[in-house]
Amino acid sequence: QVQLVESGGGLVQPGGSLRLSCAASGSIFSINTMGWYRQAPGKQRELVATVTGDGSSKYADSIKGRFTISRDNAKDTVYLQMNSLKPEDTAIYYCVAVILTQARVWDPISYWGQGTQVTVSS
Repeated sequence: QVQLVESGGGLVQPGGSLRLSCAASGSIFSINTMGWYRQAPGKQRELVATVTGDGSSKYADSIKGRFTISRDNAKDTVYLQMNSLKPEDTAIYYCVAVILTQARVWDPISYWGQGTQVTVSS
């Protein structure tokens, strides 16, 4: 079994910062791409950022220059540093990881975290 556990969400004022973390645990052989999605009320889930195992990252246009994704491969953890937060960044943020498990090293599977709420409001 594999679990992704997120932390770091909360309430912040516009212009503030938050850092999200997501740690993977369980029977992991290796982790490929890791990333973050978000879903605002009444909207579809959207991609925020991804990072590959060698550190190559991609970002949604709406957060470029404000958010930074990074990962610590030794800890099987991905981070999302969010700066200059805006009210429109309010959403539940989900991490995702494409993982090869010990039992199925040939079969990459996407695992999702439970989500963490980020609210940007004065």
